Amino acid sequence: MSIHLVGGGWSPAQTTAVFGPFLDEATAGAARESAEATSIVVLLVGGDSPEENDYADRYRALLRDGDGFAVTITRVSPGQTFESTHLAGAHGLVIGGGTTPDYLAAVQPIAGEIRRLAASGLPYLGFSAGAAIAAERALVGGWRIGDVPVCAEDAGEGLDDVAVEAGLGLVDLTIEVHAAQWGTLARLLAATEAGLVDGGVAIDEDTAFVVGEQGLRVEGAGNVWSVRRTEDGVLVRTLGA
Repeated sequence: MSIHLVGGGWSPAQTTAVFGPFLDEATAGAARESAEATSIVVLLVGGDSPEENDYADRYRALLRDGDGFAVTITRVSPGQTFESTHLAGAHGLVIGGGTTPDYLAAVQPIAGEIRRLAASGLPYLGFSAGAAIAAERALVGGWRIGDVPVCAEDAGEGLDDVAVEAGLGLVDLTIEVHAAQWGTLARLLAATEAGLVDGGVAIDEDTAFVVGEQGLRVEGAGNVWSVRRTEDGVLVRTLGA
């Protein structure tokens, strides 16, 4: 099974390309158990507001709730944490988007269980923040290094200085999201140049970077931007969908 990392975006035209491979893997797992429906567990961090409820409904639609899939959404408020019981019975796990530091704090108590499930074959899909925290070294926000701006302040996730924390460890690459849309590729470049991370990938919206037994692949509308440090500086190349 695979780790599916989505850079954000809600384009209906890309739903099948971006989410389809994950749903196919989850369905295969459900079939092995002879389950009546494919159970998709979604973990979200956010309050109880009309906007947040709409956000949850978007996930239900993207994940085809009721169309052979049973989508269970668990939502906690910022500052609260998830429990292992929230993962029970899952054939696929989705961690959604929002404020990245809040998501990382919320999953800390169940990080080991998520790694165990992924290692046993449970497909994982991280959307925006859920993609960023999947990394071993997670770039969780910030917009400047020292006194130098490296991306827009609006992309800082409420942080000033660029921050790198221990993530879920599902992939050994640092992950940026909303790359072309928010300009966060520049933050990954700067963090790599400064030695905060060893490089990584920046994923455009409506695009999935899939890490699995069949290698690496890109699905959807955009690019995945590969960043690595060399003797001559930082090298960037694109992996097209």
